[in-house]
Amino acid sequence: MFESLTGRLQDAFQKLRGRGKLSESDIDAALREVRLALLEADVNYRVVKKFTDDVKARSIGQEVMKSLTPGQQVIKIVNEEMVNLMGSELVKVTTSSEGLTILVMAGLQGSGKTTASGKLARRYKKEGKNPLLVAADVYRPAAITQLQVLGESLDVPVFSMGSDNSPVKICQAAVKHAEKNGNDPVIIDTAGRLHIDEQMMDEVKQIKRKVNPTEILFVADATMGQESVNIAKEFNDSLDIDGVILTKMDGDARGGAALSIKAVTGKPIKLVGVGEKLDALEEFHPDRMASRILGMGDVLTLIEKAESAMDEEKAKEWEKRIIERRGLTLDDFLDQLQQIKKMGSLDQLVNMIPGMSGLGGKMEADEEQLKYSEAMIRSMTPQERQNPRIIKGRRRTRIAKGSGTTVQDVNRLLKQFEQMNRMVRQLTGTGKGKKGKRNLKRGFPFSIN
Repeated sequence: MFESLTGRLQDAFQKLRGRGKLSESDIDAALREVRLALLEADVNYRVVKKFTDDVKARSIGQEVMKSLTPGQQVIKIVNEEMVNLMGSELVKVTTSSEGLTILVMAGLQGSGKTTASGKLARRYKKEGKNPLLVAADVYRPAAITQLQVLGESLDVPVFSMGSDNSPVKICQAAVKHAEKNGNDPVIIDTAGRLHIDEQMMDEVKQIKRKVNPTEILFVADATMGQESVNIAKEFNDSLDIDGVILTKMDGDARGGAALSIKAVTGKPIKLVGVGEKLDALEEFHPDRMASRILGMGDVLTLIEKAESAMDEEKAKEWEKRIIERRGLTLDDFLDQLQQIKKMGSLDQLVNMIPGMSGLGGKMEADEEQLKYSEAMIRSMTPQERQNPRIIKGRRRTRIAKGSGTTVQDVNRLLKQFEQMNRMVRQLTGTGKGKKGKRNLKRGFPFSIN
Protein backbone atom coordinates (compact mmCIF):
# COMPACT_ATOMS: atom_id res chain seq x y z
CA MET A 1 0.00 0.00 0.00
CA PHE A 2 1.41 3.41 -1.10
CA GLU A 3 4.83 1.83 -1.61
CA SER A 4 6.03 4.05 -4.47
CA LEU A 5 4.61 7.26 -2.96
CA THR A 6 6.14 6.52 0.45
CA GLY A 7 9.54 5.91 -1.12
CA ARG A 8 9.48 9.18 -3.09
CA LEU A 9 8.39 11.23 -0.08
CA GLN A 10 11.04 9.71 2.17
CA ASP A 11 13.71 10.57 -0.42
CA ALA A 12 12.46 14.17 -0.50
CA PHE A 13 12.52 14.52 3.29
CA GLN A 14 15.93 12.91 3.66
CA LYS A 15 17.51 16.11 2.35
CA LEU A 16 15.91 18.11 5.17
CA ARG A 17 16.90 15.84 8.05
CA GLY A 18 19.88 16.83 10.12
CA ARG A 19 19.99 20.42 8.84
CA GLY A 20 20.59 23.01 11.56
CA LYS A 21 18.80 25.70 9.59
CA LEU A 22 16.55 25.70 6.52
CA SER A 23 16.35 28.41 3.90
CA GLU A 24 13.30 29.10 1.75
CA SER A 25 15.14 27.58 -1.20
CA ASP A 26 15.68 24.34 0.82
CA ILE A 27 11.95 24.14 1.48
CA ASP A 28 11.13 24.94 -2.16
CA ALA A 29 13.43 22.13 -3.34
CA ALA A 30 11.86 19.61 -0.96
CA LEU A 31 8.32 20.65 -1.89
CA ARG A 32 9.18 20.37 -5.58
CA GLU A 33 9.99 16.69 -4.94
CA VAL A 34 6.80 16.30 -2.90
CA ARG A 35 4.77 17.87 -5.72
CA LEU A 36 6.24 15.48 -8.29
CA ALA A 37 5.68 12.49 -5.98
CA LEU A 38 2.01 13.39 -5.50
CA LEU A 39 1.42 14.00 -9.20
CA GLU A 40 3.06 10.67 -10.05
CA ALA A 41 0.75 9.09 -7.45
CA ASP A 42 -2.17 10.35 -9.56
CA VAL A 43 -3.34 12.92 -7.03
CA ASN A 44 -5.60 15.63 -8.48
CA TYR A 45 -3.51 18.57 -9.76
CA ARG A 46 -5.55 21.24 -7.93
CA VAL A 47 -5.32 19.22 -4.73
CA VAL A 48 -1.54 18.98 -5.09
CA LYS A 49 -1.16 22.72 -5.69
CA LYS A 50 -3.25 23.71 -2.68
CA PHE A 51 -1.50 21.14 -0.51
CA THR A 52 2.03 22.31 -1.36
CA ASP A 53 1.02 25.98 -1.09
CA ASP A 54 -0.41 25.37 2.40
CA VAL A 55 2.69 23.44 3.50
CA LYS A 56 5.01 26.17 2.20
CA ALA A 57 3.04 28.95 3.90
CA ARG A 58 3.45 27.21 7.24
CA SER A 59 7.02 26.03 6.63
CA ILE A 60 8.53 29.45 5.98
CA GLY A 61 6.86 30.81 9.09
CA GLN A 62 8.30 31.23 12.56
CA GLU A 63 7.32 27.73 13.77
CA VAL A 64 9.99 26.20 11.50
CA MET A 65 12.66 28.89 11.52
CA LYS A 66 12.79 28.90 15.33
CA SER A 67 12.64 25.12 15.66
CA LEU A 68 15.69 23.22 16.89
CA THR A 69 14.99 20.53 14.28
CA PRO A 70 13.51 22.42 11.31
CA GLY A 71 13.59 19.38 9.01
CA GLN A 72 11.44 17.35 11.39
CA GLN A 73 9.14 20.33 11.83
CA VAL A 74 8.51 20.51 8.06
CA ILE A 75 7.73 16.77 8.01
CA LYS A 76 5.32 17.34 10.93
CA ILE A 77 3.57 20.09 8.92
CA VAL A 78 3.33 17.82 5.85
CA ASN A 79 1.79 15.12 8.06
CA GLU A 80 -0.78 17.53 9.54
CA GLU A 81 -1.75 18.94 6.14
CA MET A 82 -2.08 15.43 4.72
CA VAL A 83 -4.44 14.53 7.58
CA ASN A 84 -6.51 17.65 6.81
CA LEU A 85 -6.54 16.71 3.12
CA MET A 86 -8.09 13.31 3.88
CA GLY A 87 -10.71 14.61 6.29
CA SER A 88 -9.02 15.24 9.67
CA GLU A 89 -10.93 12.59 11.62
CA LEU A 90 -12.66 9.23 11.44
CA VAL A 91 -16.22 9.42 10.08
CA LYS A 92 -18.23 6.26 10.74
CA VAL A 93 -21.09 4.83 8.72
CA THR A 94 -24.28 6.32 10.18
CA THR A 95 -26.66 4.11 12.14
CA SER A 96 -30.30 5.16 12.18
CA SER A 97 -31.60 6.10 15.63
CA GLU A 98 -35.20 5.45 14.53
CA GLY A 99 -36.21 2.52 12.36
CA LEU A 100 -33.98 0.49 10.08
CA THR A 101 -30.48 1.42 9.00
CA ILE A 102 -30.58 1.15 5.19
CA LEU A 103 -27.32 1.35 3.26
CA VAL A 104 -27.22 1.59 -0.55
CA MET A 105 -23.98 0.52 -2.20
CA ALA A 106 -23.38 2.34 -5.51
CA GLY A 107 -20.53 2.44 -8.03
CA LEU A 108 -19.19 1.17 -11.31
CA GLN A 109 -19.09 -2.48 -12.30
CA GLY A 110 -15.91 -4.13 -11.07
CA SER A 111 -15.31 -1.65 -8.23
CA GLY A 112 -16.01 -4.34 -5.62
CA LYS A 113 -19.55 -3.43 -4.49
CA THR A 114 -20.73 -7.00 -3.91
CA THR A 115 -17.64 -8.02 -1.96
CA ALA A 116 -17.75 -4.75 0.03
CA SER A 117 -21.40 -5.49 0.86
CA GLY A 118 -20.39 -8.88 2.23
CA LYS A 119 -17.52 -7.41 4.25
CA LEU A 120 -19.84 -4.78 5.69
CA ALA A 121 -22.41 -7.44 6.62
CA ARG A 122 -19.67 -9.37 8.40
CA ARG A 123 -18.72 -6.31 10.46
CA TYR A 124 -22.30 -5.80 11.58
CA LYS A 125 -22.79 -9.50 12.37
CA LYS A 126 -19.62 -9.44 14.50
CA GLU A 127 -21.14 -6.50 16.40
CA GLY A 128 -24.13 -8.69 17.26
CA LYS A 129 -26.52 -7.25 14.67
CA ASN A 130 -28.70 -9.15 12.21
CA PRO A 131 -27.90 -7.72 8.75
CA LEU A 132 -29.80 -8.44 5.54
CA LEU A 133 -28.06 -8.42 2.15
CA VAL A 134 -30.25 -7.36 -0.78
CA ALA A 135 -29.51 -8.59 -4.32
CA ALA A 136 -30.64 -5.59 -6.39
CA ASP A 137 -28.19 -6.09 -9.26
CA VAL A 138 -30.40 -7.81 -11.84
CA TYR A 139 -28.19 -7.05 -14.85
CA ARG A 140 -24.76 -8.57 -14.24
CA PRO A 141 -24.66 -12.32 -14.86
CA ALA A 142 -24.22 -14.28 -11.61
CA ALA A 143 -24.36 -11.10 -9.44
CA ILE A 144 -27.24 -12.56 -7.39
CA THR A 145 -25.48 -15.91 -7.06
CA GLN A 146 -22.27 -14.21 -5.95
CA LEU A 147 -24.09 -12.36 -3.16
CA GLN A 148 -25.91 -15.54 -2.11
CA VAL A 149 -22.61 -17.44 -1.88
CA LEU A 150 -21.16 -14.61 0.25
CA GLY A 151 -24.25 -14.60 2.46
CA GLU A 152 -24.05 -18.36 2.96
CA SER A 153 -20.37 -18.20 3.94
CA LEU A 154 -21.19 -15.48 6.49
CA ASP A 155 -24.46 -17.04 7.67
CA VAL A 156 -26.19 -13.77 6.67
CA PRO A 157 -29.61 -13.89 4.92
CA VAL A 158 -29.80 -12.63 1.32
CA PHE A 159 -33.07 -11.19 -0.03
CA SER A 160 -33.59 -11.89 -3.73
CA MET A 161 -36.52 -11.82 -6.16
CA GLY A 162 -34.53 -13.07 -9.15
CA SER A 163 -33.55 -11.07 -12.21
CA ASP A 164 -37.06 -10.54 -13.62
CA ASN A 165 -38.14 -7.81 -11.18
CA SER A 166 -37.17 -4.16 -11.11
CA PRO A 167 -34.44 -3.18 -8.60
CA VAL A 168 -36.77 -0.57 -7.07
CA LYS A 169 -39.46 -3.17 -6.30
CA ILE A 170 -36.82 -5.56 -4.94
CA CYS A 171 -35.52 -2.88 -2.54
CA GLN A 172 -39.02 -1.95 -1.34
CA ALA A 173 -39.90 -5.61 -0.74
CA ALA A 174 -36.55 -6.16 1.04
CA VAL A 175 -37.25 -3.34 3.52
CA LYS A 176 -40.67 -4.84 4.35
CA HIS A 177 -39.04 -8.25 4.74
CA ALA A 178 -36.42 -6.80 7.12
CA GLU A 179 -39.08 -5.06 9.24
CA LYS A 180 -41.07 -8.29 9.49
CA ASN A 181 -38.09 -10.54 10.28
CA GLY A 182 -36.05 -8.25 12.53
CA ASN A 183 -33.14 -7.64 10.14
CA ASP A 184 -31.08 -4.51 10.69
CA PRO A 185 -29.14 -3.07 8.92
CA VAL A 186 -30.29 -3.60 5.32
CA ILE A 187 -27.38 -3.54 2.84
CA ILE A 188 -28.48 -3.05 -0.77
CA ASP A 189 -26.09 -4.18 -3.51
CA THR A 190 -27.10 -2.14 -6.57
CA ALA A 191 -26.06 -2.67 -10.18
CA GLY A 192 -22.93 -1.14 -11.61
CA ARG A 193 -22.14 -0.16 -15.18
CA LEU A 194 -18.94 -0.04 -17.16
CA HIS A 195 -19.39 3.73 -17.42
CA ILE A 196 -21.62 6.51 -16.07
CA ASP A 197 -25.01 6.66 -17.78
CA GLU A 198 -28.42 8.23 -17.16
CA GLN A 199 -30.24 4.93 -16.72
CA MET A 200 -27.87 3.91 -13.95
CA MET A 201 -28.23 7.20 -12.08
CA ASP A 202 -32.02 7.27 -12.48
CA GLU A 203 -32.29 3.78 -11.04
CA VAL A 204 -30.32 4.65 -7.90
CA LYS A 205 -32.27 7.92 -7.59
CA GLN A 206 -35.55 5.96 -7.64
CA ILE A 207 -34.22 3.57 -4.98
CA LYS A 208 -33.24 6.59 -2.89
CA ARG A 209 -36.74 8.10 -3.19
CA LYS A 210 -38.60 4.87 -2.46
CA VAL A 211 -36.62 3.42 0.47
CA ASN A 212 -35.12 6.62 1.95
CA PRO A 213 -31.71 5.10 2.79
CA THR A 214 -29.74 6.10 5.86
CA GLU A 215 -26.66 6.43 3.66
CA ILE A 216 -25.60 6.01 0.04
CA LEU A 217 -22.04 4.71 -0.01
CA PHE A 218 -20.02 5.08 -3.21
CA VAL A 219 -17.69 2.11 -3.71
CA ALA A 220 -14.50 3.18 -5.50
CA ASP A 221 -11.57 1.12 -6.78
CA ALA A 222 -8.38 2.64 -5.32
CA THR A 223 -6.23 1.21 -8.12
CA MET A 224 -8.06 3.39 -10.67
CA GLY A 225 -6.57 6.50 -9.06
CA GLN A 226 -7.78 9.80 -10.51
CA GLU A 227 -10.48 8.08 -12.57
CA SER A 228 -12.12 6.85 -9.36
CA VAL A 229 -12.07 10.41 -8.01
CA ASN A 230 -13.75 11.79 -11.16
CA ILE A 231 -16.46 9.12 -11.05
CA ALA A 232 -17.02 9.73 -7.33
CA LYS A 233 -17.58 13.42 -8.10
CA GLU A 234 -20.15 12.58 -10.80
CA PHE A 235 -22.00 10.24 -8.47
CA ASN A 236 -21.97 12.84 -5.73
CA ASP A 237 -23.27 15.57 -8.07
CA SER A 238 -26.18 13.33 -9.07
CA LEU A 239 -26.95 11.44 -5.84
CA ASP A 240 -25.43 13.46 -2.99
CA ILE A 241 -23.60 10.45 -1.59
CA ASP A 242 -22.85 10.23 2.14
CA GLY A 243 -19.42 8.66 2.01
CA VAL A 244 -16.95 6.45 0.18
CA ILE A 245 -15.73 2.88 0.59
CA LEU A 246 -12.32 2.63 -1.06
CA THR A 247 -11.62 -0.95 -2.17
CA LYS A 248 -8.41 -2.72 -3.25
CA MET A 249 -6.22 -0.42 -1.16
CA ASP A 250 -3.73 -3.25 -0.65
CA GLY A 251 -3.07 -3.21 -4.40
CA ASP A 252 -2.62 0.57 -4.64
CA ALA A 253 1.06 1.54 -4.60
CA ARG A 254 0.31 5.17 -5.53
CA GLY A 255 -2.43 6.49 -3.20
CA GLY A 256 -3.95 9.11 -5.52
CA ALA A 257 -7.58 8.19 -4.81
CA ALA A 258 -7.16 8.15 -1.03
CA LEU A 259 -5.53 11.59 -1.08
CA SER A 260 -7.94 13.22 -3.54
CA ILE A 261 -11.50 11.99 -2.95
CA LYS A 262 -12.34 14.03 0.15
CA ALA A 263 -10.85 17.22 -1.30
CA VAL A 264 -12.67 16.85 -4.65
CA THR A 265 -16.08 15.56 -3.50
CA GLY A 266 -16.27 16.97 0.01
CA LYS A 267 -17.42 13.53 1.18
CA PRO A 268 -15.38 11.40 3.60
CA ILE A 269 -13.83 8.01 3.01
CA LYS A 270 -15.47 5.87 5.69
CA LEU A 271 -14.09 2.39 5.06
CA VAL A 272 -11.23 0.84 3.11
CA GLY A 273 -10.80 -2.67 1.73
CA VAL A 274 -7.27 -3.93 2.43
CA GLY A 275 -7.42 -7.51 1.15
CA GLU A 276 -9.55 -10.20 -0.43
CA LYS A 277 -10.66 -11.87 2.81
CA LEU A 278 -14.05 -10.90 4.22
CA ASP A 279 -12.47 -9.49 7.39
CA ALA A 280 -10.21 -7.16 5.37
CA LEU A 281 -12.31 -4.02 5.81
CA GLU A 282 -11.02 -1.22 8.03
CA GLU A 283 -12.37 2.12 9.20
CA PHE A 284 -10.56 5.02 7.53
CA HIS A 285 -8.50 7.04 10.02
CA PRO A 286 -6.95 10.02 8.15
CA ASP A 287 -4.20 10.45 10.77
CA ARG A 288 -3.20 6.79 10.64
CA MET A 289 -3.31 6.74 6.84
CA ALA A 290 -1.10 9.84 6.62
CA SER A 291 1.35 8.16 8.97
CA ARG A 292 1.46 5.07 6.72
CA ILE A 293 1.96 7.18 3.59
CA LEU A 294 4.89 9.03 5.19
CA GLY A 295 6.48 5.73 6.28
CA MET A 296 5.87 6.37 9.98
CA GLY A 297 3.86 3.19 10.57
CA ASP A 298 0.45 2.69 12.13
CA VAL A 299 0.85 1.23 15.59
CA LEU A 300 -2.76 1.79 16.69
CA THR A 301 -4.19 -0.27 13.83
CA LEU A 302 -1.57 -2.96 14.50
CA ILE A 303 -2.68 -3.14 18.16
CA GLU A 304 -6.34 -3.32 17.13
CA LYS A 305 -5.57 -6.18 14.74
CA ALA A 306 -3.72 -8.04 17.49
CA GLU A 307 -6.60 -7.55 19.94
CA SER A 308 -9.12 -8.67 17.34
CA ALA A 309 -7.13 -11.82 16.52
CA MET A 310 -6.46 -12.71 20.14
CA ASP A 311 -8.51 -15.28 22.01
CA GLU A 312 -8.00 -13.87 25.52
CA GLU A 313 -9.03 -16.98 27.48
CA LYS A 314 -6.87 -19.17 25.28
CA ALA A 315 -3.94 -16.78 25.68
CA LYS A 316 -4.16 -16.94 29.50
CA GLU A 317 -4.37 -20.72 29.46
CA TRP A 318 -1.48 -20.90 26.99
CA GLU A 319 0.70 -18.61 29.13
CA LYS A 320 -0.04 -20.62 32.27
CA ARG A 321 0.92 -23.88 30.54
CA ILE A 322 4.23 -22.49 29.35
CA ILE A 323 5.17 -21.14 32.77
CA GLU A 324 4.29 -24.38 34.52
CA ARG A 325 6.01 -26.52 31.88
CA ARG A 326 8.97 -24.16 31.47
CA GLY A 327 8.88 -24.34 27.71
CA LEU A 328 7.00 -24.58 24.44
CA THR A 329 5.66 -27.45 22.42
CA LEU A 330 5.23 -27.37 18.66
CA ASP A 331 1.46 -27.25 19.27
CA ASP A 332 2.01 -23.94 21.08
CA PHE A 333 4.11 -22.72 18.17
CA LEU A 334 1.36 -23.70 15.73
CA ASP A 335 -1.20 -21.77 17.81
CA GLN A 336 0.97 -18.67 17.56
CA LEU A 337 1.28 -19.03 13.78
CA GLN A 338 -2.52 -19.14 13.57
CA GLN A 339 -2.81 -15.93 15.62
CA ILE A 340 -0.33 -14.14 13.34
CA LYS A 341 -2.19 -15.26 10.20
CA LYS A 342 -5.45 -13.84 11.57
CA MET A 343 -3.87 -10.40 11.74
CA GLY A 344 -3.14 -10.25 7.99
CA SER A 345 -0.19 -10.64 5.66
CA LEU A 346 3.31 -10.02 7.02
CA ASP A 347 4.05 -7.19 4.57
CA GLN A 348 0.95 -5.31 5.79
CA LEU A 349 1.89 -5.84 9.44
CA VAL A 350 5.50 -4.75 8.92
CA ASN A 351 4.37 -1.57 7.17
CA MET A 352 2.49 -0.62 10.34
CA ILE A 353 5.71 -0.65 12.39
CA PRO A 354 7.41 2.78 12.46
CA GLY A 355 10.62 2.86 10.44
CA MET A 356 9.99 -0.48 8.71
CA SER A 357 7.72 0.54 5.83
CA GLY A 358 10.42 -0.15 3.26
CA LEU A 359 10.59 -3.80 4.28
CA GLY A 360 6.98 -4.61 3.35
CA GLY A 361 7.75 -5.93 -0.10
CA LYS A 362 10.61 -8.07 1.24
CA MET A 363 8.40 -10.13 3.54
CA GLU A 364 6.96 -12.49 0.92
CA ALA A 365 9.73 -15.04 1.44
CA ASP A 366 9.24 -14.94 5.21
CA GLU A 367 5.49 -15.39 4.81
CA GLU A 368 6.12 -18.38 2.56
CA GLN A 369 8.41 -19.80 5.24
CA LEU A 370 5.60 -19.52 7.80
CA LYS A 371 3.37 -21.60 5.52
CA TYR A 372 6.08 -24.27 5.23
CA SER A 373 6.56 -24.25 9.01
CA GLU A 374 2.84 -24.81 9.51
CA ALA A 375 2.82 -27.63 6.96
CA MET A 376 5.75 -29.37 8.68
CA ILE A 377 4.16 -29.16 12.13
CA ARG A 378 0.86 -30.49 10.81
CA SER A 379 2.75 -33.45 9.31
CA MET A 380 3.94 -34.47 12.79
CA THR A 381 2.16 -36.85 15.13
CA PRO A 382 0.68 -35.50 18.41
CA GLN A 383 3.51 -37.22 20.29
CA GLU A 384 6.14 -35.53 18.09
CA ARG A 385 4.58 -32.09 18.60
CA GLN A 386 4.64 -32.55 22.37
CA ASN A 387 8.18 -33.91 22.45
CA PRO A 388 10.24 -32.77 19.41
CA ARG A 389 13.35 -34.53 20.76
CA ILE A 390 12.06 -37.87 19.51
CA ILE A 391 12.10 -36.58 15.89
CA LYS A 392 15.14 -38.38 14.51
CA GLY A 393 16.19 -39.54 11.02
CA ARG A 394 13.23 -41.56 9.73
CA ARG A 395 10.68 -39.31 11.37
CA ARG A 396 12.30 -36.25 9.77
CA THR A 397 12.18 -37.89 6.34
CA ARG A 398 8.49 -38.74 6.82
CA ILE A 399 7.64 -35.19 7.93
CA ALA A 400 9.48 -33.69 4.95
CA LYS A 401 7.62 -35.91 2.50
CA GLY A 402 4.27 -35.23 4.18
CA SER A 403 4.73 -31.44 4.06
CA GLY A 404 6.31 -31.13 0.62
CA THR A 405 9.58 -29.85 2.09
CA THR A 406 13.10 -31.23 2.53
CA VAL A 407 14.83 -32.85 5.50
CA GLN A 408 17.02 -29.72 5.65
CA ASP A 409 13.85 -27.61 6.09
CA VAL A 410 12.71 -29.85 8.96
CA ASN A 411 16.17 -29.63 10.55
CA ARG A 412 16.06 -25.83 10.29
CA LEU A 413 12.60 -25.61 11.85
CA LEU A 414 13.58 -27.84 14.78
CA LYS A 415 16.79 -25.86 15.36
CA GLN A 416 14.92 -22.53 15.33
CA PHE A 417 12.28 -23.99 17.63
CA GLU A 418 14.89 -25.16 20.13
CA GLN A 419 16.58 -21.73 20.10
CA MET A 420 13.24 -20.08 20.77
CA ASN A 421 12.46 -22.57 23.53
CA ARG A 422 15.79 -21.83 25.18
CA MET A 423 14.86 -18.15 25.18
CA VAL A 424 11.46 -18.92 26.72
CA ARG A 425 13.07 -20.96 29.49
CA GLN A 426 15.35 -18.01 30.26
CA LEU A 427 12.43 -15.58 30.27
CA THR A 428 10.32 -17.76 32.58
CA GLY A 429 13.17 -17.95 35.11
CA THR A 430 12.41 -20.73 37.56
CA GLY A 431 9.07 -21.28 35.83
CA LYS A 432 7.17 -20.36 39.00
CA GLY A 433 5.93 -17.21 40.64
CA LYS A 434 5.54 -13.64 39.46
CA LYS A 435 9.09 -13.20 38.18
CA GLY A 436 8.78 -15.80 35.44
CA LYS A 437 5.35 -14.55 34.39
CA ARG A 438 6.56 -10.95 34.26
CA ASN A 439 9.58 -11.90 32.16
CA LEU A 440 7.40 -13.91 29.79
CA LYS A 441 5.11 -10.96 29.17
CA ARG A 442 8.03 -8.65 28.59
CA GLY A 443 10.06 -10.69 26.22
CA PHE A 444 8.44 -13.67 24.57
CA PRO A 445 8.70 -12.98 20.82
CA PHE A 446 5.46 -14.70 19.81
CA SER A 447 3.32 -13.48 22.71
CA ILE A 448 -0.07 -12.11 21.68
CA ASN A 449 -0.58 -10.20 24.93
